[in-house]
Amino acid sequence: MPEPESHPGDPAASVVHTHAATLKRLEKSSGSLAAQAIARMDETLPWYRAMPPENRSWIGLVAQAGIAAFTEWFRRPDTPQAISTDVFGTAPRELTRAITLRQTVEMVRTTIEVMESAIDEVAAPGDERVLREALLVYAREIAFATAQVYAQAAEARGAWDARLESLVVNAVLSGEADEGAVSRAAALGWNSPEHVCVVLGTAPDGDSELTVEAIRRAARHAKLQVLTGVLGNRLVVIAGGSPNPLAVAKSLIGPYAAGPVVAGPVVPDLLAATRSAQAAAAGLKACTAWQDAPRPVLADDLLPERAIAGDPSAREQLVEEIYRPLGEAGSALLETLSVYLEQASSLEGAARMLFVHPNTVRYRLRRVTDVTGWSPSDVRSAFTLRIALILGRLADGDPQA
Repeated sequence: MPEPESHPGDPAASVVHTHAATLKRLEKSSGSLAAQAIARMDETLPWYRAMPPENRSWIGLVAQAGIAAFTEWFRRPDTPQAISTDVFGTAPRELTRAITLRQTVEMVRTTIEVMESAIDEVAAPGDERVLREALLVYAREIAFATAQVYAQAAEARGAWDARLESLVVNAVLSGEADEGAVSRAAALGWNSPEHVCVVLGTAPDGDSELTVEAIRRAARHAKLQVLTGVLGNRLVVIAGGSPNPLAVAKSLIGPYAAGPVVAGPVVPDLLAATRSAQAAAAGLKACTAWQDAPRPVLADDLLPERAIAGDPSAREQLVEEIYRPLGEAGSALLETLSVYLEQASSLEGAARMLFVHPNTVRYRLRRVTDVTGWSPSDVRSAFTLRIALILGRLADGDPQA
């Protein structure tokens, strides 16, 4: 976007060197006008009074530069000048973070009002109208310059934030998350929520920035914090603020392309989010083996497919969360479950094989559900339990496995 410029067609172009007296008085008054503008800001703008001395000093320099730039502009109104460079170039780039666009507008308005109120004193007799018209045009140019400075700062900050966010998301997904990633996330506004999970799916075709913005809108509506990005053909969302990963995935599923969407388990913080990301990635890979899987689906609901696909963490989880607890609860549970599954989930068949009453089998199966959270009477759960038994026996080195 080009710098705002003054053009010969502007009303201020009527200023000629015959107004040398006004120009001389304007040059002489620039210091006192700047002081008056700063005093007016201190009197009428509470945010200015509350600022650190360093920032107030920079704002004072901007006001002085604005008045000096107007003086030079009044001297040569037909010469193109980059007002944003003349005025805002005196302050560091960080000032756009310290004061908002609204505050900058208030600062510019206050300075212009001070200059306008001094027109009758500064202008030579008969030049009041010319000076007022020049100030009006200059105020318009300053308004454009202000908008340009903040637009450029926002664009630069947005591009930098996007790169920073991509680094954090990639670190979590690749298992390289460390304190540096946490620090970068904090710079993006991540305030370390207690519950974190990762949701993975296929990214839609088209502009990835639009996809990311759609995720942000959905997250705001669901009151979630998110770090997100499109990595290759995958849309990755690190979400914080809810202990229910399935509810998180459902609230964010809109921007995903068709296909499976997998939510990893909830972990306590961003450093542990790698575990959730790896589970979600393994689930996304294994999802093709469960064609009737719901959408979205939990990574933990895909444990058997993940284990068969070679995911070591899924194998360990099945052994440690199903097989070991059943063994610790008594050999009768493991034996009953194994026979029940081998007998095609028949209570009577299992009872005959075990030489017990069917009610005993029924009681033991309820105990299996209590211990593991998986019900042997449910087809899907029975499949998971069968895989857990197989892996547990292999882990124990059972020659009959």
